Amino acid sequence: MTIGFSELRRGTAIELDGVPYEVVEYERVKMQQRAPVVRIKLRGLKDGKVVERSFSAYTNTFTLADVSYRVVQYLYTDGQFYNFMDQENFEQYALTREQLGQNMSYLKENTTLELGYYKGEPITVRLPITVDLKVTETPPGFKGDTASGGNKPATLETGLTVQVPLFVSAGDTIRVDTRTGQYLERV
Repeated sequence: MTIGFSELRRGTAIELDGVPYEVVEYERVKMQQRAPVVRIKLRGLKDGKVVERSFSAYTNTFTLADVSYRVVQYLYTDGQFYNFMDQENFEQYALTREQLGQNMSYLKENTTLELGYYKGEPITVRLPITVDLKVTETPPGFKGDTASGGNKPATLETGLTVQVPLFVSAGDTIRVDTRTGQYLERV
C-alpha cells in the first residue's frame, strides 16, 4: 500500500530502498516561487540509525512497511543478546545491541513492551511512554546551591544518566519519559 505526503504521521513505518524506517519528524516547507520541499527524519527499524531525507515534490509516494507489533516481556541479557518472550505463545526472541539502539537504556527485567516484526522477523522494540527506574548514584543536593531550583546528574539502574532535581537521592525510584530521556517525577 502506498501513501502520499499528506498521510505521513509521526510513528508511521515506511519502506525506502527496501529498508524499513519509522517517521520521527516531518516538516513541509513551501517557499515563494519554488517547488515545495518535505524534510523527513527517519529512524531505521533494523539498526536504529537516524537519517534525514528531503523530497522536492508532493507527488512522491511512500510504501508502507510490513511491520507488525506484538506484546512481549523483556527477560534478561547475556551480554550479547537481549531476550524477550511473546506473551501469547511464549516463544522467545533475541535482539542485539545494534537492533535495540538507545532503547536498551530503558530496559529492566520483566518490562512489558512491544516487539516489532518486519516480514515475520523481529527487528525492533517499541517502549512504553514512561518507565520507572531506581536511582543508583547521585551526588548530594544542598539547599542554597542555586537561586531558583536546580538539577544534578543521576545514574539509574540501567546505566542511563538523567538530570534530576536536587531533592532526589540514591535509592529513590523516578519516572523517565522514554521519548525524551527526561525526568518526569519521583514515584
